[in-house]
Amino acid sequence: MREAAFAKQNKDKWLRFENVLRNNIQVPPDELSALYVEITDHLSYAQTFYPKSNTLNYLNGISVLAHQKIYKTKRESRKRFITFYTQEFPLFFAQYQKQLLIAFITFAIFTIVGAYSAATDGDFVRLILGDGYVNMTLQNIEDGDPMRVYKEMNELNMSLGITINNIRVALMAFSFGLFLSLGTLFIIMRNAIMLGSFQYFFYEQGLLWESARTIWIHGTIEISVIIIAACAGLVLGNSILFPGTYSRVQSFVRGAKDGVKILISTIPFFIIAGFLEGFVTRHTEMPDWLAVFIIGSSLALILFYYVFYPLKLKRKVRLQQKERNATTNS
Repeated sequence: MREAAFAKQNKDKWLRFENVLRNNIQVPPDELSALYVEITDHLSYAQTFYPKSNTLNYLNGISVLAHQKIYKTKRESRKRFITFYTQEFPLFFAQYQKQLLIAFITFAIFTIVGAYSAATDGDFVRLILGDGYVNMTLQNIEDGDPMRVYKEMNELNMSLGITINNIRVALMAFSFGLFLSLGTLFIIMRNAIMLGSFQYFFYEQGLLWESARTIWIHGTIEISVIIIAACAGLVLGNSILFPGTYSRVQSFVRGAKDGVKILISTIPFFIIAGFLEGFVTRHTEMPDWLAVFIIGSSLALILFYYVFYPLKLKRKVRLQQKERNATTNS
């Protein structure tokens, strides 16, 4: 489509949205979010087909105004904490599914690399996990309790310690995005190789199922949110690498804010993972069906909140906007 035709087709929507923003006209939050999603879609289209055009500059200006109105100047309600997690964040996160997929694929690849390296090099596991941990685990296996490491600390102390450590790893995955996303990829690589070699070590001892059913009770959420934190790091790093129509400083500020929002969303999940590791994982005597249920429920929760629900909200908002446009044009 030619630029002139594209502008003519959508001009009325843009002018209406700009009028709402510049004159502080009160509209329902759902409608404002729908307009914002449509404008960002048009902006992406213009970036692809009309680079360095007046249309692109105009849409970029409206997008900045919209972002400020939705995320900076709106009044905070007492329910903001709840609505952030149930509405604002999922709709916002729908735009970062690509970064999430990159983080997941990278983690999966290097997990395989870690397992393969452990299989082909007898000293690799000790190099990655350390002699102390390997020797302790071998002793636990010999004593008939391979998962004893999860039973040695007090439940509360272990839960708090694990939660704090996981948050520290997440902060590293995010902040290392400052190194043009390469730092974040390094953190993903390091943790994934450790996981792969760790699981192969238990496979080599004939304890793959015993280790998996125990470790993934807490590890499903723990590993997932580390990947999500890495997604935040990629958002930060990519904002420096690919500023688009923004200045590099503007792009960095937006990327940093968006990355922090993604990090904030993971805090409840890290608390859940810490609780599971401190209070539940230690019960290695639990039946297999219960362990599988906890693991499956944890995976379903992560996939729903970070993948399916955001995409569902985005489709809903777009449908509402189309219905409003149809009503306006009829």
